[in-house]
Amino acid sequence: MALLGAGATYLIGGRQAVAQTIVATPRPLCIVRPEQTEGPYFVDERLHRSDIRADPTNGRSTPGTPFTLTFQVSRLRAGECHPLPDAQVDIWHCDARGIYSDVQDHGFSTVGQKFLRGHQMTNARGEARFMTIYPGWYPIRTVHIHFKIRTTPMARRSFEFTSQVYFPDELTDHVHTGHPYAAMGPRRVRNRQDFIFRQGGDALMLEPTATNDGYAANFPIGLEIP
Repeated sequence: MALLGAGATYLIGGRQAVAQTIVATPRPLCIVRPEQTEGPYFVDERLHRSDIRADPTNGRSTPGTPFTLTFQVSRLRAGECHPLPDAQVDIWHCDARGIYSDVQDHGFSTVGQKFLRGHQMTNARGEARFMTIYPGWYPIRTVHIHFKIRTTPMARRSFEFTSQVYFPDELTDHVHTGHPYAAMGPRRVRNRQDFIFRQGGDALMLEPTATNDGYAANFPIGLEIP
């Protein structure tokens, strides 16, 4: 569980704000998580990078509150839990305006752009770290980040796991009062109202902590790989 600590003062969108600091308690690494839908916006870009904020097609950085997300991937087998190295972790999510890159949607076209997408390979500790921004929102969904974990083919077999991670509503409300999120106005869907979150979202919640310029979170996950 995340605990709300004392109020912290920091800058959001160039102005001073006071908010609750979220302090995460230690968690075990081998936590089995529920799978969730890939959704319509996955594109296998094969962008091997840790900082996914810039669009490699034009070098422009996506504006938003900095957010660092570290996956801690373990393999759970026969009751034992060990770090899983050399697994490919992809993440993708919308920008502060609720727009995904490299897709044709009824409300926008970003075909050819590649912001807020990328993958990392887990290291010997099973970790894969991404630098991105706090996501925005779009109609019918709460705030989330998609992820996919794939192992390299072994003996003609590979493993794939796809799901999403979510943010505390109170923190999202606070972040979205700043630039550039505020231009979107109040979001329409909170976690409990989201039809996908209701399919196991409680087990996919992040516990972000405040950093000098934004937020960071670790996400431990244990995979039951045959």
